[in-house]
Amino acid sequence: MPSEVVSARTRRWALALIWLIPLLWTVNIVAARQAPGVVSPHVLALGRWGLAGAILSVLSASELWAQRAYVWQHRWRYVALGACGMWICGAWVYLAGESTVGMNISLIYASSPVLIAVGSLLWLGERFSKRQALGVVLAMTGVVHVVVKGEWAHLSQVQLVPGDLWIVAAAISWAAYALLQKRWPTTLSPTAQLACICWGGVAVLLPFAIWELSLASTPVLTPHAWFLMAITALLPGVGAYWIYGWTQKVLGASRVAMTLYLGPLYTAVVAWLVLGEPLGWHHLAGGALILSGVGLVMAVQAAHRAQSQTKEV
Repeated sequence: MPSEVVSARTRRWALALIWLIPLLWTVNIVAARQAPGVVSPHVLALGRWGLAGAILSVLSASELWAQRAYVWQHRWRYVALGACGMWICGAWVYLAGESTVGMNISLIYASSPVLIAVGSLLWLGERFSKRQALGVVLAMTGVVHVVVKGEWAHLSQVQLVPGDLWIVAAAISWAAYALLQKRWPTTLSPTAQLACICWGGVAVLLPFAIWELSLASTPVLTPHAWFLMAITALLPGVGAYWIYGWTQKVLGASRVAMTLYLGPLYTAVVAWLVLGEPLGWHHLAGGALILSGVGLVMAVQAAHRAQSQTKEV
């Protein structure tokens, strides 16, 4: 009975925390808007994940030392996860912002949760019903409605540029990052696991950052640049990634991925409060669709879990 109580409490915490993930990631969007001319993409990503890795390593030092043989045995897994989650989903997003517009970035990146949901069905064997599919459609519709500002005719004006291709790769890579963590279960705690993934990402990012620093056009690192590295390391780095990895273990890959649809809605609110960008009716309408879709997927999966527990009893 005690384990069941703890399990129920853990699920409640996970259900509450997943709503915080996209809010923390909006900090990265604000930082990305300030980065051009201040810090180059790979240098920013390296500083972000190097600092995040150092913080997480200190917090889990005793565990990492005790599990050092395990970590070394699976080092290539961490390099692969770091490449997907910290290099492609980090520096490549900053690269995309140099040649494409926010509308294209949001629209393309919104496909990532769909890829995760489909991958969870085909590769991980997670259940996915018609009502969950309806939830995906509702959420995706809400995302598009926010991105095109309620004017669907704008969809016909989308033109692919190099930045769009960077984001396509990032969307696919994020799906791979989420699915690989489910495919490769670990004995490490979420803190130690993320620390190892950070260092895998640092190993991949380092040569690209060194190359950028060797270019005459690369901005000199200033206090502003270091601030951007620090804030992205703490909030969308340590905070968002740790919560994502932990809640995914508790709730499942496709269920947590659905909250990524909240990104455009959260971004619209943060842009209104922090950057002074207007908040329109299309944000409210899109938000209603997004929340409905996310809620439907969560409700269906909760019902499936309850049925499974009833059968076991």
